[in-house]
Amino acid sequence: MIISHTHKMRVRYGETDQMSVVYYGNYPEYYEVGRAEAMRAIGIEYKVLEEEHHIMMPVVHMEINYIRPIEYDELIEMETYLMKIKNGFAYFRVEIRNEKGKLANVGKMKLCFIDRHSRKRVEPPAYVMTKIKDIIA
Repeated sequence: MIISHTHKMRVRYGETDQMSVVYYGNYPEYYEVGRAEAMRAIGIEYKVLEEEHHIMMPVVHMEINYIRPIEYDELIEMETYLMKIKNGFAYFRVEIRNEKGKLANVGKMKLCFIDRHSRKRVEPPAYVMTKIKDIIA
């Protein structure tokens, strides 16, 4: 299963360092934007997942590959891939391209599903699996 979604956004001044490039610590926030928008595009909103289904999805592992700098005010494109959901984990990959379309950063994330109240790991809810099956069917 691979589901992808593209989201564009402009780099804001506050996300850059003294060299006017995106500060390395801001990339996980970009990944979060990409994941949230990708999930929304397939009909899964984090807010609904948390409030109505009592499920949260913390990141348990992340890899970041910095390829080239992205500068202030560039319009970047984030391609977010839901690679798979297996054994209670969701695997994402985010590719960020600069304004010239060149690959600038790649991130990989592994998230788990936890019950909002007990904070214990659970299997993905039917709500999530149904939405995903509707997309890949």
